[in-house]
Amino acid sequence: MKRALIVIDVQNEYFTGNLPIIHPPREESLAAVLTAMDTAREHGVPVILVQHTSPAGAPLFGAGGHSWELHKEVGSRPYDHLLEKTMASSFAGTDLAGWLDTRGIDTLTVAGYMTQNCDESTARDAYHRGMTVEFLSDATGTLALSNRAGSVTAEELHNHVLVVMDSNFASVATTAEWAAAVKAGEPLPRPDIWASTRGTGG
Repeated sequence: MKRALIVIDVQNEYFTGNLPIIHPPREESLAAVLTAMDTAREHGVPVILVQHTSPAGAPLFGAGGHSWELHKEVGSRPYDHLLEKTMASSFAGTDLAGWLDTRGIDTLTVAGYMTQNCDESTARDAYHRGMTVEFLSDATGTLALSNRAGSVTAEELHNHVLVVMDSNFASVATTAEWAAAVKAGEPLPRPDIWASTRGTGG
C-alpha cells in the first residue's frame, strides 16, 4: 500500500468568494485539511494540490483572481505536486494519473471541496482506475443546492455522498481515524456494498 493525499480546490472561492462552504463548517473542514497535510508530510505521504481554473473574469474560479488563489494556509504548506484542472475530476485533462503511476501509488486519499462534485468525481475515477480510495469525511465539505430537480441542504448532501462512497467506492473516515491508520501503516476498512444494503429491503 502506497498512499498519496490529494487536496482538491481549497481556494478562496469557498471562503470569501461566491461558493462559501457550509457543512461541515468551513473553518473546521479547513483545520482537518491542514491536519491531513501535516500528517502526510510527517509520514512521507506525497501531497498533491489541485486548483480549479476558469477563464479570467469568470464568476467562479476566474484565473488570476483572488477567489482562484489557494487558501493561504494550504498554499504555504509543503506539497509534492500542483495541478490545475478545468473539470470536476482531478484526473480529467491533467497529468494526475501518470504522476501517480510513475510513483507506484495505489491508494488515493481525498480531501477538499466540494464533497459531491470534484471530490466525488475524483474518487470515482480513482476507483475505476483500480485504486484504493479513502475519503476524509471532515476534511471535505459542501453547500446547499436548489434547482429544477429539487433542494437539498448542505448537511444532507454531504452525508448522502459519504454513505454512497462507503458503500462501494471509498473508505470513509475522519481525519483522526485516517491519521491513526497512516501512523500505523495500516489500511482503512474497505467499503462493502453487501453490508451497506443488508436489512434495507432494497
